[in-house]
Amino acid sequence: MFWSKWFEPKPFNQGYLPEEGGHRVFYHEYGNPDGQTVLVFHGGPGGSCKARHVKSMGNWKNYRITMFDQRGCGLSEPAGEIKNNTTGDLVKDAKRLLDYLGIVRPVIVRGGSWGSTLALLFAERYPEMVEKLLLSQIFLADGMMADWENKEAALFYPEFVGQLQEAAKNSSSIAEYFAGLINSDHPQDQLLAANTYGWWERVRSSLNPKWNTLEQLDEAELASQRIYINYAAQNFMLKDNEIIKNAYKIAHIPAVIIHNRLDFSCPLKGAYLLHKALPKSRFVVVPEHGHVGKLLHKTIKQEMKKELV
Repeated sequence: MFWSKWFEPKPFNQGYLPEEGGHRVFYHEYGNPDGQTVLVFHGGPGGSCKARHVKSMGNWKNYRITMFDQRGCGLSEPAGEIKNNTTGDLVKDAKRLLDYLGIVRPVIVRGGSWGSTLALLFAERYPEMVEKLLLSQIFLADGMMADWENKEAALFYPEFVGQLQEAAKNSSSIAEYFAGLINSDHPQDQLLAANTYGWWERVRSSLNPKWNTLEQLDEAELASQRIYINYAAQNFMLKDNEIIKNAYKIAHIPAVIIHNRLDFSCPLKGAYLLHKALPKSRFVVVPEHGHVGKLLHKTIKQEMKKELV
């Protein structure tokens, strides 16, 4: 029992994709090399793949779990690089990875949070390559989400929205202001960006939120924050409502959508709109608050066992 609890999956294959645009994308695979492929997109922007992403799959040992650290993230090189690092590049890297590994059969696609954004974009770009979508913590990266983040969240977190708006009052947007700080050569400016806008998502996930807790910023944190804030400053490089407008392209694909009821980072309405746009989707609302949580993780694992037999 103890061994099972602390067992960490080990990859059977890992390496780097051929360099493109100055980036070397790191990938790793787990489970059964002969099983059906589950293509996993990690969260962020600025996150990375973790062993828990594999374990959350439930029956992962029966499948070929294929993951990659997005450009500038995790073990991909160079860390924190924002040049030639766009949403379109990340979707293209996923297809490059499948081609590089010789995977030609349709795959199951898994993504949570920002990973759900990329999973949906991948499916809309390559619907013939997708058999099923396993999604959680839906983030549509649209105008509704931007309004929530920068304005409407003040209904519940007025002091934090007020600080962000006051700091960025002479800039065209809050995210652009903090992108200027995180991209500066001054460590104190970088730390300020990370301690405020960089933590804003976590603030909205808490009933007793705090920020300005980082006293220094190490290279890994700086890389992650630079990626995230630069994507946010460019509206995640998507047209408004792009995912929902193109959902007709994947209306035939079965999907499961899992989301916390009181997710103040990514409000439930986005997940509901996606469910309504995908006729073959199954909608699972978890009675929990926050963007992540024990009940959400438990539910994801239960639902993955149903989908990955």
